Amino acid sequence: MSDRGALLPTLERLFAGPREQTLTIDALLAGLETRSYAFIVAALCLPNCVPTGIPLLSTVTGVPMLIFAIQGLQGRPTPSLPTRLANHALPRGKLQDFLARARGPIGWIESIVHPRFDGWLRGGARSLLHLAWVFCILILALPIPFDNFLPAWATLFFCMALLERDGIMAMLGWLFTLLTALWTVFLLVVGPYVLWQAVKSAL
Repeated sequence: MSDRGALLPTLERLFAGPREQTLTIDALLAGLETRSYAFIVAALCLPNCVPTGIPLLSTVTGVPMLIFAIQGLQGRPTPSLPTRLANHALPRGKLQDFLARARGPIGWIESIVHPRFDGWLRGGARSLLHLAWVFCILILALPIPFDNFLPAWATLFFCMALLERDGIMAMLGWLFTLLTALWTVFLLVVGPYVLWQAVKSAL
C-alpha cells in the first residue's frame, strides 16, 4: 500500500468480504502497512483531545502509544501486540457497518487532510518528525497536571500527517510540539513556585 493512497479505499478493501467472516487486529494492522502505527496511535490519542475529566486517561492511553511509537522508530513493519490481542477477531459485518456510518466523516477529513508538501515527511524530516512524535507522546503519558491537551493534539496532527502524507498536518504538529515544550517548561518551573506561594499564604 502506498503512503500516498487514501485511507478510506484502504479500509474498504480490508473490511470487504462475507459478513460472517472475521478480521484479526493483526491482519488489520498488516493491511495498513506503513500507516499502521499512525492509525493505532491516533485511535488511542483521540480521547485525550477533548476534556473528559477521566483521571490518568492520558497515562493509560499514553503508555501503549509510546510503546508503539518506539517500535516504529525501530523500523518494525507493523506494531507488535500481545498474542491474545493480535488474534482478537473482529466481525467483518460490524466493521462494514461501522465504515458505512463513518464514511461521511472520513471523507470530510480526507477532503482536508490529503497528500501535499511531502518534503516534510521524507528523509531526515521524517526521522525528526518521528522523534518529535515520541516526545509528545512521552509528555502526554507523564502524569503532569494540565499538560495533556497540547501534546495530544500535536500527536494527532503528526498521525494525520503520516496517514495521508500531509505536510500541512506535519507543520501543525511541529507548532503544537513547540507549544507543548514551552507549556511543559512553564509548568515544571513556575508550577512549583506558585504551589509554594499558595502553601505559604495558607499557613
